Amino acid sequence: MEATITIYCKNTHTYHEVPRGISLIELKDLLNIQLPYPIIAAHVNYKVENLNFLLYKPKDIEFLDASSPSGMRAYVRTLGMVLGCAVNELYPRMDLRVEHPISKGYYCTLQWHVDKNTEPEGEKEPPVMTAEMITTIKRRMEQIIAEDRPISEEEKQTKEVIRMFAERYNNESSIFEALGNPYCRYFRMGDYVDYYTNVLLPSSGYITLFDIEPFQDGLLLRIPNRQNPVVLEDAVTQDKMFAIFREYSRWNKLLRINNVSDFNVACKENKSFELIKLAEALHEKKIAQIADAIAEKRPKIVFISGPSSSGKTTFSKRLQIQLLVDGIRPEVLSMDDYFVNRVDTPRDENGEWDFENVNAVDLPFFRQQMNDLLEGKEVELPTYDFSIGERVFKGRKLKLQKDSVLVIEGLHALNPCLLPDVDRSLTFKIYVSALTTINIDNHNWIPTTDIRLLRRIVRDYKYRNYSAKETIARCPSVVRGEQKWVYPFQEEADVMFNSALIFEFAVLKRHAEPILAEVPKFCEEYTEAHRLLKFLQYFVPVPEKEIPPTSLLREFVGGSSFHY
Repeated sequence: MEATITIYCKNTHTYHEVPRGISLIELKDLLNIQLPYPIIAAHVNYKVENLNFLLYKPKDIEFLDASSPSGMRAYVRTLGMVLGCAVNELYPRMDLRVEHPISKGYYCTLQWHVDKNTEPEGEKEPPVMTAEMITTIKRRMEQIIAEDRPISEEEKQTKEVIRMFAERYNNESSIFEALGNPYCRYFRMGDYVDYYTNVLLPSSGYITLFDIEPFQDGLLLRIPNRQNPVVLEDAVTQDKMFAIFREYSRWNKLLRINNVSDFNVACKENKSFELIKLAEALHEKKIAQIADAIAEKRPKIVFISGPSSSGKTTFSKRLQIQLLVDGIRPEVLSMDDYFVNRVDTPRDENGEWDFENVNAVDLPFFRQQMNDLLEGKEVELPTYDFSIGERVFKGRKLKLQKDSVLVIEGLHALNPCLLPDVDRSLTFKIYVSALTTINIDNHNWIPTTDIRLLRRIVRDYKYRNYSAKETIARCPSVVRGEQKWVYPFQEEADVMFNSALIFEFAVLKRHAEPILAEVPKFCEEYTEAHRLLKFLQYFVPVPEKEIPPTSLLREFVGGSSFHY
């Protein structure tokens, strides 16, 4: 008699007795699961798994398409492997590097594959990526996809995997060492092997939509739209954002830290304190330069915006100090104090309060007060009482002096609709975000949202009494608000400030791991908690004792000398 197991399918909300050892692909076909888009992966007990995964014990199963976050991540990873394989087959002397997300895609470059045994040391000029090369790479990718090459997961002793990848990428350091596992997993597609931090699709044929095109001195890997994966994301112009990424990437190269393994080696060599000092000094220099630019332009209003947990509050406090050094008196206002009363707050499609909506701000009242201040009038400033959900007045009055500048911080501060009638020459706009410029390795990038999510999890737990489960549950609505109300206006900024610190994942690790470990394994939020815990394994921990009390990171881990 054939042994069976009981599985619960979350897509159909039904239980089934199925053969023990059945694969997810076979189960999908057996149950005739239909989703809006092709099924490409599954959650098994809230962990993402490849469709070749075999079931031997009772499980909860949820099949995924590319419209789900886990499904899209697996799709993009697999697309990256197809791109890496195409480059390897066409240009074996070159290595692909996926640098960072930009313009709703991924910026990629090529670098020479240097044989340290036969070639002299010293960096070679990167190869020039021509339009003809990019066309050739795209054709090879299409060929690999048409061949529907199987992608298999293999496992060897860690020391063997380290040796294999060291020979392939000429890298003496390795991310596998940080994991501390006796065996390590990697992926194979024909003769091409590579490492990825999580599951891939079963074969190259599962890739149905992509594009690559020239971008700066490299290429832009374009991916499907996350809400409607049958069309590509619309490429957007992000020249200022790209310049910030490039500036910090060059700085990382000067430190000889391009990947996490380089960072871990530096920490093991007791250089972490030096990295902390250098990173903090760079922040201070950039903030001083922004203050100098404001002093030169002499605007009447400085707007500071950025997504959640970008460090806007600490940045604004440090900017105030630098403005005072330049002889400018900053008068700081928070846009939160201009919220409409709770009963008038707009609601989202689920009927929940939509605090990210620009109409959650009392725009007519805000405009009136700003115009009065610009005309030299005295106004009584509001304070928003979140406990009762109403705006109150406590007698705080303001009149701008000759050496004054309004510093206004808020989610919508870059939105042109705030003060449409104010001359643009009277304003100075700053966009603050945490733009990760270090990668796990050449083919595994770190999403720019991860650093802010980890910051928020740690801060909410320490100061707002929220569990990681609660913070993760709110994340989708926060992201939707940012995509609608923040990101479209980031290029409106006069300057951008990168609040990320090269060492902060290694510091957040100690704080975040025990908080994430509290997330129950039987809830939707465990998927994200498990992913973040796996991600943090790649970093060696760094003590925070050398982080200065004015650091932006102190806003989240504690120990700041600023009051919030």
